[in-house]
Parts: sequence; structure tokens; C-alpha cells
Amino acid sequence: MSGVVRPRGRLTEFASSFVLISGMALLLAPAGLAQTTAKPVITPAAKPESAPQVAAPKADAAAVDTDATRYIIGPDDSLQITVWQEPSVSGTFPVRPDGMISLVLVGDIPAAGLTPMHLAHDITLKLKKYIQDPIVSVVVAAVRSQRVYLVGEIQHAGPIELTAGMTPLQAIAQAGGLTPYTSGKHIYILRGPQGKQTKIPFNYKLALKGDNSQDVPLLPGDTIVVP
Repeated sequence: MSGVVRPRGRLTEFASSFVLISGMALLLAPAGLAQTTAKPVITPAAKPESAPQVAAPKADAAAVDTDATRYIIGPDDSLQITVWQEPSVSGTFPVRPDGMISLVLVGDIPAAGLTPMHLAHDITLKLKKYIQDPIVSVVVAAVRSQRVYLVGEIQHAGPIELTAGMTPLQAIAQAGGLTPYTSGKHIYILRGPQGKQTKIPFNYKLALKGDNSQDVPLLPGDTIVVP
């Protein structure tokens, strides 16, 4: 073997340098790659809580229909009467037992037996003597004239306020139910003016069993008699 050392060529030196640089690049690559490719963790912003949904108040199904064109005013009803731009004449007025109300300037005027619209018209005519072109509205503020009466073997006999569509079974329940001294099979409803009353039979036992024929809508002034 010859002892002569041959000088390395430029290609050999370049290859050695490339290997050294490549090795250093591999050592540094993970850190650099992590820095360039790592993505920031983004936490999604919490959505603001929506305001709680408040259910709209439901109309009372049992409320008496006080439509100004249909409702008939009765004694003990409370009326809200408003005269536009005339607060001294406006206010809440009870219907007296004689069916009259008392207003400033007008004095006593009949209210019972009229609809709110009819009463507003009558008040308007009366006020024209004192106010130019009065604008009057009448609203039933409280219904107290719509009553039915319970007598006989009932826990709390007497009048109760009538609600729309009330049946005899509902009226009896509102009055505390029957006493133990009646079978409930011979109850009847008296309807109509004195001397011309009709008798409508009602069977409490059948009503409790869901017999729809016993769902007789009560009318103002009806009297439920429990023998």
C-alpha cells in the first residue's frame, strides 16, 4: 500500500461541508418548525346568555265578556268613565243597587240594563250642555252583578260570582260542595223572572262521571236548588 496521501478534491470538501450543515439543520429543525407551525389555541368566546323568555300572560278563560257592545251593566258593577281632557269628570264609579251612578255635572244617570257603549252615549248627551264636543269612554272595571245563587244542602249557600261558561258542577265546587245529607240526584236550576221560572234538572252524580249532558251553562240570576 502506498504511503502517499492524496490531497482531497474540492468535491470531497464540499460534500463534507454539506453533511455538517445538514446535521446542524436537523438538530435545529424541531425547534424552528415548532415555532413556525404551532398555532395558538383559541378558546371560543362564551356566548352571552339570552334573556329568559317570559311567557305572555294568558287571558283568563273564565273572565266575563265585558265587550262594550254586549255586556249588560248591573248593580254593584264598577265602571271606569273617562272624559277626554276632563279629569274632574272622569273616575271610577260604582253602580248603586238602584242601578244609578252619580257624575259631576250630570248628576244621577241610569246605568244598569245598558251596555257600556249605550251609557257612554247617554253621558255624552248630558255633558254637551257643559263641555264642547265631549269624548266619553266607559269600561267595566269590576264585574259584581253577574251572580248565581245556591240554596239547600250546600256547604256555603248564598250568591257566588258568575264566570263565563260556568256549569252547575263548577258552581257547587266553588260553594264548597254538597253536604252529606243529599244524594245530589235531584238538584235543579231555577231560571227566569219570578212567576215565570223554569226548572232545569241537574244530576250531580252524573256530572261527576263526565256526563256532558249535565254541563248546563249558568246564566246571571240562576238559582241552584239542592234538596
